[in-house]
Amino acid sequence: MSAIKTIQVGDVAPDFKLLASDQKTFVTLGEQKGKKVVLLFFPFAFSGVCTTEFCEIRDNMAYYNDLGATVFGISADFPHALAAFKKEQQLNFELLSDANREAAPAYGAFHEKLGWYKGVAKRAVFVIDAEGVLRYSEVLDNPGNYPNMQALKDALAAL
Repeated sequence: MSAIKTIQVGDVAPDFKLLASDQKTFVTLGEQKGKKVVLLFFPFAFSGVCTTEFCEIRDNMAYYNDLGATVFGISADFPHALAAFKKEQQLNFELLSDANREAAPAYGAFHEKLGWYKGVAKRAVFVIDAEGVLRYSEVLDNPGNYPNMQALKDALAAL
């Protein structure tokens, strides 16, 4: 498992290589260069707050598309679980598996232990500009808390 880091707005966002929910495609942050990116780390597929958060993103996807942003949801769930979650909730953005628990620690969005679970992503939002620089971050220690979606939209609109 990677060491947990702290990244700050203005830092170059850590690259990653994660398996998409289709269980075939690997996605890297590096290949997103030239695009605005929103990363949504989340603890568990199918949980209440995660479902509410992701359905809000789904229902507002036109806003993100109009700003030229690519949205990714990232958790330690296995790709097949993410595929089922994506299908059930009709999510219109890609979910990525951090099953090896490398991306969440690199972003400082990681619970080494949450209840009796080990190695779970914190609920977190990151906005990365087209040059790969972190422009907004919100990392929530309590998985029951909901991210500030207006702050996310404002940060993205400012790019």
